[in-house]
Amino acid sequence: MANEGRLGGLVLFVVFVGCGRNVPPEAIPRANQSVDVNSEASSSAGSNKSSAASISPHDVSFIEAASDLGFDFTYRNGQDKNQFAILESLGGGVAVLDYDLDGWPDVFCTGGGSFEGMDVVGHPSALFRNHSGKKMVPVSGPAGQGFPSSRYSHGAFSADFNQDGFPDMLVTGYGGLQLWKNQGDGTFIEVHEQVGLQDNLWSSAAGWGDFNSDGLLDLYVSHYVDWSFEKHPFCRGRTATERDICPPREFSGLPDKLYICSPDGRYEDKSAEWGLKADGKGLGVLVADFDGNGHVDVYVANDTVNNFLYSNKGTAPFLEIATVAGVAADKAGIPNGSMGVDALDYNQTGRPSIWVTNYEREDFALYRNEGPGAFLHVSDIAGVNVLGGLFVGFGTVCNDFNLDGREDIVVNNGHVILYPTASPRKQQPLFLQSEGRRFVRKILRSDSYFSQGHEGRGLATVDFDMDGDLDLVFSNINEKTEILRNQLGASKSWIKVKLIGRSSNRDAIGAIATLTVKGLPQTRIRKGGCSYMSTNEDVFTWGLGDAAEADQLVVLWPSGKRTVLSELAKNQHLLLVEPQDE
Repeated sequence: MANEGRLGGLVLFVVFVGCGRNVPPEAIPRANQSVDVNSEASSSAGSNKSSAASISPHDVSFIEAASDLGFDFTYRNGQDKNQFAILESLGGGVAVLDYDLDGWPDVFCTGGGSFEGMDVVGHPSALFRNHSGKKMVPVSGPAGQGFPSSRYSHGAFSADFNQDGFPDMLVTGYGGLQLWKNQGDGTFIEVHEQVGLQDNLWSSAAGWGDFNSDGLLDLYVSHYVDWSFEKHPFCRGRTATERDICPPREFSGLPDKLYICSPDGRYEDKSAEWGLKADGKGLGVLVADFDGNGHVDVYVANDTVNNFLYSNKGTAPFLEIATVAGVAADKAGIPNGSMGVDALDYNQTGRPSIWVTNYEREDFALYRNEGPGAFLHVSDIAGVNVLGGLFVGFGTVCNDFNLDGREDIVVNNGHVILYPTASPRKQQPLFLQSEGRRFVRKILRSDSYFSQGHEGRGLATVDFDMDGDLDLVFSNINEKTEILRNQLGASKSWIKVKLIGRSSNRDAIGAIATLTVKGLPQTRIRKGGCSYMSTNEDVFTWGLGDAAEADQLVVLWPSGKRTVLSELAKNQHLLLVEPQDE
């Protein structure tokens, strides 16, 4: 069903509870602009950043902003206890969410953990509230009191699981899941047992998505390896007596889980029914519709074993097709140490290709989407292999950071062992700028964050100052989490769109949106999971370059409905609501 028109009006409505729905009017985000297919958009929120007039319109530049914003947080892994546990190597992530619906994106950080003798203990996670892009203030009191936990935490995966309008937070880690329910009054409560997420395995990545197309959000959880202090071998470092962290090959993998949301709001483990494999070592999960059949699929980045691609027809079981589709391993058929994952339409075909970060001496993988069920490893012809296999890649995001109409790639890097020989522990992040169908590494200023070494892990995109261009949040091990402010300035134009589903899941995961600018289409997909242990801001960003307007925006919702808007003026934040049945 199509719903067409120009922009004009304001929409508020009520949508239910559990993983069901119940959306009061106050749960509509107070974004800069709220429109449906007949509403009129206005200008964007004001910028709070300094002038960037000296920056070329073809370049991108970032400055460190955490200190100025009062943002102070460090993920700690317990390395000082000298246990040499593989648990220490994973690190943690960050999530971007507007938890209080004031229109300004906030940041959640997982805390990690440590060791007390032979016991694994957790550090608290933290939530920072965005005060109009000028300050990031830690939330105290009933909003979580630091989100305490006895679990050693890794990933932060935000979604509105009960579809009440307020984003919630899933935290993965050693010892089991935590699910923090946003109560809509600035407070959170932990509800994983209440909703049936009884998962005590070592969880790493996760991805939300509506796998059975009933309008409710389901959950895919990946697990890593079977480590404990009872399974803690000695692995040598540079000498026979020096100890280092063991590689994943020393351990067996743990089976992933698929949780389906029932109408009563509880999650049921349907892993066997949906045909999940039991031999993964998952570190990255990406939920998206790769074959264009209207149902979200699942891609899992595994460490040292074949990656998974679960093709979904909307009913159980999945069909695991990674090997035949060409995305299980590298171009020689060898499994890689895969960590971070994202998807992008880099060659502007309307089909999402898969991007994966890997271990040192392995090419980062770009799998070009050739059509339903077929991909081609194109790292060489896309210019990616010139990086030389020097990096251990983790968090990664694909988006248009210089607003020229093409998606670029950012990677957060850092080693996993204490005494590496091929490359340093602290590694530079990467900015790969799209030059069409190839990517070129841009070397930024010598005093920039990108020119310094870090033990990098999580990474997420956010427009924290609401000025249109995309900023970055980097999570590192035993080093302060950093926010990088994009200094692109006013040299390029943009359009931003947030989606709210009604017949579809409220987060609209699985939606496909195409903006046409000067006759050229730019496709974005609403993804679940992605990057590494992190959640990006749930807003589409399109760069218009020097165009004054976009020709057309077409949104294909997970329900099959369509929204079509034409003649969209530049520099707008839009909130689009899925059309109701006629």
